[in-house]
Amino acid sequence: MQIRTTTRTAAPRRRSVQALCLTVAALHGADLYADNLWDLSLADLGSIRVTSIASGTQTPLDKAAAIATVITAEDIEAIGATDIDQVLETVPGLHVGRSDQSFNPNYYFRGITSTYNPQTLMLINGVPITSMFVGSRGQVWGGMPVKSIARIEVIRGPGSALYGADAFAGVINIITKSANELRGLNAGARVGSFNTRSGWMQYGGTRDGIDLAFSLEAETTDGWKETIDSDRQTVLDSFTGSKASLAPGSVNTMKKLVEARLDIANNHHRLRTGYQARFNVGSGPGYFEALDPNSRAEGERFNLDYTYSAKDLSPHWELEQRVSFYRGTQVIKKDIWLLPPGAKLVYPDPVDPVNNPPIVFNYPDGLIGNPGNKEENARFDFNTLFKGLDDHYIRLGAGFYWGDMFEVTETKNFNPDTSPRGGIVDVSDTAETYLPEKDRTSSYLYAQDEWKLTPKWQMTSGVRYDHYSDFGNTVNPRLALVWAAQNNMTVKWLYGRAFRAPTLAELFVTSNPINLGNPNLKPETIDTYEVALSHQVMQNLSYTANIYNYQIHDFITFVPDGTGRIQAQNVGHRKGQGFEVEADYTPNFSLRFLVNYSYQQSKDQNSGQDVGGAPNQEIYVRNEWLFLPSWHLDTQVTWVGPQKRAAGDTRAASDAYTTVDLTLRKREAWKSLDLALSVRNLLDEDVREPSPGPSATLPVPPILHDFPMAGRSAYLEATYKF
Repeated sequence: MQIRTTTRTAAPRRRSVQALCLTVAALHGADLYADNLWDLSLADLGSIRVTSIASGTQTPLDKAAAIATVITAEDIEAIGATDIDQVLETVPGLHVGRSDQSFNPNYYFRGITSTYNPQTLMLINGVPITSMFVGSRGQVWGGMPVKSIARIEVIRGPGSALYGADAFAGVINIITKSANELRGLNAGARVGSFNTRSGWMQYGGTRDGIDLAFSLEAETTDGWKETIDSDRQTVLDSFTGSKASLAPGSVNTMKKLVEARLDIANNHHRLRTGYQARFNVGSGPGYFEALDPNSRAEGERFNLDYTYSAKDLSPHWELEQRVSFYRGTQVIKKDIWLLPPGAKLVYPDPVDPVNNPPIVFNYPDGLIGNPGNKEENARFDFNTLFKGLDDHYIRLGAGFYWGDMFEVTETKNFNPDTSPRGGIVDVSDTAETYLPEKDRTSSYLYAQDEWKLTPKWQMTSGVRYDHYSDFGNTVNPRLALVWAAQNNMTVKWLYGRAFRAPTLAELFVTSNPINLGNPNLKPETIDTYEVALSHQVMQNLSYTANIYNYQIHDFITFVPDGTGRIQAQNVGHRKGQGFEVEADYTPNFSLRFLVNYSYQQSKDQNSGQDVGGAPNQEIYVRNEWLFLPSWHLDTQVTWVGPQKRAAGDTRAASDAYTTVDLTLRKREAWKSLDLALSVRNLLDEDVREPSPGPSATLPVPPILHDFPMAGRSAYLEATYKF
């Protein structure tokens, strides 16, 4: 009995529903599967894709206790992706939108949107990379290259019963390559549009019983320079008579990045470390939706984790414990122009606004604010798996988190009431700093039972208790019932609750002209119900379908507070529903088709209106074609439907758009040299993501015609394996 593998000259034989896991994972997982509640042979291992993100136990994807997607390095290579956002856009029910903060990506699961996108939890090798400040990946994200990624596991739906806070709308776990995936030395380079230049080097091997993997990636790009016709300052100019706006002008998406990873493993021990640096990061459309070609930001993220695992602790017990550390920084290297030089701000006279003329604030050098910060956190996680009861896997876990936001700095040329100071002043360590230095601790306990009720029925139940130092306790249960109706068909019924603790920005930001915090916030919660079907119709055709319904309570977002400010508030209840369908068809060895469709509707229960900000429908189609023994052509088409506006924004929904991407790859063009040509947005579609609507301080949208995304681009890539 043999395990099927993928050769260098064969087309990748992956399945989107039950796709190929790496041969090494299959070999190392054989003993586990022999004891798994779902019995699998070694032959099965070569043709299915597995995940552990749903329950902590490696499980076939169609029988996992969640709606999950697994994307392998082969998938990433096939579509010619250069950044993780291009990969995640292929997941049904997940749309990659853009914020006004340097065009940072917002990962919108099933229409759940908010200002900083803290409802999505991103992990690297199971460890959160969440910023305490905004609850997402940080404000100087700068994207993430993909060469070091072995696979990406995605949960669509709540995950707090296992992962705690922020596993609210979905979970993205990025698993980096180990020595087994790399196997030797390879290096490569890429050049392309927007003056993009990239390079990487990777090594994986074993010596004296120690597995070692190392990866280094670097990139510099001028970024796309699509034009914004009018911005916030354009609107202000029309009110004040000034002529300060830099629009029409291009967005500023330049950046430099360095990413390094080290993975050392020996028997029960594993040490991983990662370094992500982002330099010369532009402001996108401007931090205040006013074009800002001047500012440059830098950010660094360092993570370290050590894991001890004993799968053979005893015949009935497995043990895993992990200690991790994270450090992140945000530094402004060149002044942020919230508004450009020559800007004017007009306010009614506070004493007699009817009879007295308004007060005019002049900013000949621009409205400037430069926030910086550093943060650190440490985590201890412990879990054990007990297999001593017939038909049960019982998992118990506990952990502790400590986080500290420190060295909060700010220089600016305005007072708390936005009046001029006469120059840039350092207000660090004063009451006028945008954020006080804060720390937070939390601890948790959880229990989970995977119970094989009968040969065809399995139930996974669990509950997690979290205690936070700054807002108290929360309890989040889950329940999953999986029915193997036939050998080729599985049905799942799922329920889960998740929560999200307010971020420091939502709680404590002050003296800020953009957003203000609210220390009286409550955590937001979500209850989700799902039904899913997986069906292997025949050997070369499979599909999955699922429907869901969720209710969100105490949703947090920034809204007008009635005094002319924008403040974080618990805005009430939201309700969402939708469905997702995927299909995978391989008519012959050289041809493969994948398609998925997703529909969602998310409404504010108080107003009954669609919450907007995310597409209601998306379609993704992909074709892989091996047209000669070593030539691969991958074509993908993505259709993103209209995106409705948030409440108070009277603009029509943003236009739907369709992008076409092509990747042509020649393997072993010369010895071990692989070449690839990738063209993205082949038809040069005018792609635009929704911009913020009007606010209490501006009666019209600051950027009326939405955020312009990149047009057509092309990249040439070469990789050599030594």
